[in-house]
Amino acid sequence: MDFYEKLPNDFLVAFYDEMMKNIEKGLLTKKMYYELGLIISVASQRGITLGQPYDFEQIVDQKELDNFIENTYKCNDIIDDSLHLSN
Repeated sequence: MDFYEKLPNDFLVAFYDEMMKNIEKGLLTKKMYYELGLIISVASQRGITLGQPYDFEQIVDQKELDNFIENTYKCNDIIDDSLHLSN
């Protein structure tokens, strides 16, 4: 998630577009939908609305995705705190 948060908006949207194209072509696995969920979440925090693939809700367990996002934030906070303590 930290990776996506560091991307400028234009790169984030371009990355999203590329993933959507690959999903439509069948080149990405269903597990990549969780990565797509992370991108959509980061974009949403920036006020950017990105759509989901038509079968997103059938494949992604929203509660599981929410837990993953929450845990990612917690992990990033722990890493940030440890970096501040070591300086």
